[in-house]
Amino acid sequence: MAENLKAQVCRVACIATTEQLEVVCRDEGVVCEELGISRNNLCDYEVEYLCDYKRKVITDGKRQTVQELYLVKWKGYPESRNTWEPRRNLRCVNLLSQFWEDLNAEMQRQNKRSAPRRLDPATVTHLTQRAKLRQTLKQWETHLNSLGTHKGYISVRNQVDLEGPPKSFTYINDYKVGDGILLNEVSVGCECTDCLASPVEGCCAGASQHKFAYNELGQVRIRPGLPIYECNKRCRCGPDCSNRVVQRGIRYSLCIFRTDNGRGWGVRTMERIRKNTFVMEYVGEIITTEEAERRGHVYDKEGATYLFDLDYVDDEYTVDAAHYGNISHFVNHSCDPNLQVYNVFIDNLDERLPRIAFFATRGIKAGEELTFDYNMKIDPVDAESTKMDTNFGVMGLPGSPKKRMRVECKCGVATCRKYLF
Repeated sequence: MAENLKAQVCRVACIATTEQLEVVCRDEGVVCEELGISRNNLCDYEVEYLCDYKRKVITDGKRQTVQELYLVKWKGYPESRNTWEPRRNLRCVNLLSQFWEDLNAEMQRQNKRSAPRRLDPATVTHLTQRAKLRQTLKQWETHLNSLGTHKGYISVRNQVDLEGPPKSFTYINDYKVGDGILLNEVSVGCECTDCLASPVEGCCAGASQHKFAYNELGQVRIRPGLPIYECNKRCRCGPDCSNRVVQRGIRYSLCIFRTDNGRGWGVRTMERIRKNTFVMEYVGEIITTEEAERRGHVYDKEGATYLFDLDYVDDEYTVDAAHYGNISHFVNHSCDPNLQVYNVFIDNLDERLPRIAFFATRGIKAGEELTFDYNMKIDPVDAESTKMDTNFGVMGLPGSPKKRMRVECKCGVATCRKYLF
């Protein structure tokens, strides 16, 4: 028994973080291969951010020179270890550029033409908060892109205030189904080898007695109000099928940015988007209308809500993107939107539970904000589209018949209705 105990290896978890261990190694001059600390980089220190600035006049005989000094927050060290460093010692070009971007913006806010030789404490505090916010947003940005379903990149920018990532919000890429709600998967699929060129029995759309939704470029070619039936997991066609568009997910690089006119966060595209191209889905929790009504009263008191009625045939279910959602959570309203809603059916054919997809109503330039109309309505003009409810409004948001308070519209377009409903 004693011999067995001696043979066992005793391991104790270290409560120190990797960064803390690196600090100890550098302070004590210890080389550690596992931490990546060698004799070559033992004395290297990484700048986390810059938090202060001053200019110092140096007199050498009759010659005077001005030296720029920056107060450096070192990565892995507490703020008590901050040091003043001359510009020549700093090789962090991006951090220097960001520091001056923040400082110039603050000087402009204070109606000052240039930075003084020494910054006042309030300005230093602001710059430090900006630097910490940028770190927080970068961490959130990394997390969003680690979820791995977007072809493009999601960036996050806030040049307006000190608001960080939304609290109590979890980013998801597909519906989160509420208790007691079942998504009935399809039992059959199409037998087409080329769904666009030679659809068998009209492919999935024809089997549902509807039109094929896309052209050869993947652009929607049916009018708003008509449903889209894409090929599903039981179809013979492959992932490159022309009738698989929404299910491929977001294809563009997008930016979540802080608006400067009180509309909170918004979304802009970083790439040009063609007219009638799929952009994103509206994703969140699927809940019953009764539960949505209850939550709506709570959201009204908070002044915002993210309830979207799934009312293609019956008003039984709602998507709530308040606490679970994707990038569509941040898309703002406009009375002249560049996104249009379509109801899409893929692996679930229950007409009470469509997927909500946004397509571009026109060509969208890189850098342009993405918007949709919270009071979007479609007027059915033929028998085929009479199932489509005319209310596309987000429940609890402007335009919905369930709305209980009036909200001023801030979209700023020439055709603005002044109120969201």
